[in-house]
Amino acid sequence: MPPVPIQPFRPRLLDALRGYDRAQLVADLGAGLTVGIVALPLAMAFAIASGLKPEQGIFTAIIAGFLISALGGSNVQIGGPAGAFIVIVYGIVERYGLANLLISTMLAGVLLFALGFLRLGALVRYIPVSIVIGFTNGIAVLIALSQVKDLLGLEIDKLPADFFTQIGVLAQHLHTVNWAALAIGAACLALVVAWPKSYTMPAAPTTAPQRWRRHLAQVPGTVIALAAATAVTALFALPVETIGSRFGGIPQSLPGLELPEFSWASAKQLLIPTLTIALLGAIESLLCARVADNMADIPRHDPNQELMAQGVANFVTPLFGGMPATGTIARTSTNVRAGARTPVAGIVHAATLLVIVLAAAPLALHVPLAALAGILLFVAWNMGEWHEFARLKRFALTYRVTLVGTFLLTVIFDLTVAVEVGLVLACVFFIWRMSQLFRAEPLDDEALRRETGLEAPRPEGVHVLQLYGSLFFGAVGKIEGIPEALPAGTRALVLDLHRLVQLDTTGVDALTQLLRALRKRGVVLLLAELNEQPRSLLHRSGFDVLLDDGAIAPTLADALRRAAASVADTPAASASATGAPTA
Repeated sequence: MPPVPIQPFRPRLLDALRGYDRAQLVADLGAGLTVGIVALPLAMAFAIASGLKPEQGIFTAIIAGFLISALGGSNVQIGGPAGAFIVIVYGIVERYGLANLLISTMLAGVLLFALGFLRLGALVRYIPVSIVIGFTNGIAVLIALSQVKDLLGLEIDKLPADFFTQIGVLAQHLHTVNWAALAIGAACLALVVAWPKSYTMPAAPTTAPQRWRRHLAQVPGTVIALAAATAVTALFALPVETIGSRFGGIPQSLPGLELPEFSWASAKQLLIPTLTIALLGAIESLLCARVADNMADIPRHDPNQELMAQGVANFVTPLFGGMPATGTIARTSTNVRAGARTPVAGIVHAATLLVIVLAAAPLALHVPLAALAGILLFVAWNMGEWHEFARLKRFALTYRVTLVGTFLLTVIFDLTVAVEVGLVLACVFFIWRMSQLFRAEPLDDEALRRETGLEAPRPEGVHVLQLYGSLFFGAVGKIEGIPEALPAGTRALVLDLHRLVQLDTTGVDALTQLLRALRKRGVVLLLAELNEQPRSLLHRSGFDVLLDDGAIAPTLADALRRAAASVADTPAASASATGAPTA
């Protein structure tokens, strides 16, 4: 038995530090500072939207961000709390409580580390893109819906996790709209949308407005919106809910190490939440790393090392009260565009957040929740790939059913159900498509001359079928009716298999049944030009022993000569009506 492949633990940081120079340090410092500032409002917003305290999001961004950058397999990936986790975390807290969320996250960390350690990171890439787009768009819809309460300033103690129940509760409390909160949230959303983006600026601005826009683009719009909303709220004492009024502020220090209360009885109930966190974390982190690889001229990421780093981060962060973490596309993209080329930038990003917490935590008291809601609406819009819905008509019905089905199941039920059903649908549709590609076609005399190069006519009583594609459990029905469909007077059937690329055990069983049915009719079966995989399986299954001597020919021409000789030597009524081998 071959040994189980094991991934060596080698963070990309070790390779990146070789030949590290001052120019790289300056670039990484600038990128890290930029991403750290961008991450601050997002970390608070993601935590609050998940039903947690804002500091839990910040501590996750600091601790997990540092560990993922220091131990990961990507040069530029930024880790931390992600929008994709909002719906998942909110549902787990609602159903199982905060303590079980921490346990689920730690167990997911162990699972992620095991996936990377056993070199199973590539398996994540087997999830079809239609499923990824479907659940990503579904999560974006749920994030947007969850922010309606704070955007409108509705007087709702706690939103339920169920989609339709949320809509009903929001509708019942629409009369409690806080117009000041709505104005702040709408203004923040408009500002973030309209704020110039660095990646839309010309490389060499020539006019004064272009230069000003380029300078403004260096400052993240989310930070400007949050700072402006906080200043206006504090200056005019607006009657809106703030971080201070709901949570009492943010601690000006890091939390202490604390083990969550653990029992096997509760752990058994957390299987689905654990699998959901691990699956989503793996998909998001590796998808983010692939996007980053295409954005910059950097070494490609190591998916297994990245998963091990994600595992360590998700195991350690809950010990400090943190939430699940993964790679974040928005912050990673900002990191790359700001000039980062090594994991040092991610470490600087974590250090920047730590300094902000230690020095400026009291300023968060006046941050209006409506402003964070406006920012999250922008995040939700950018998170979804809405153009894919418009492009659905270009693709097959199977693709459309998988994408739309996964989307609706994510919104109505949850991500786990959506991915499970999506994968089942994708597998069923794949089996159906592969079965459609398989075919068994007769070769006429002209086709035989092309295939064999022989000018002699087809031997009398010999029928030739050419098999195409993969003969597997989904396609065996196409050869079950061959005996009844043979022309009258057929004494030998030759199967040309040089275009048969794959065979499974169900296909072997179908060939065995075909052989028995042919023998009952006095027809000899010959096989020609087997590829390596079908030949190996037929030998290992013992099928070749059932055949007559010389029934497997190296070429189609040789098989025709053997078939002609067999027809000449075999009496019309076969003595092998029982299906036993004649050799």
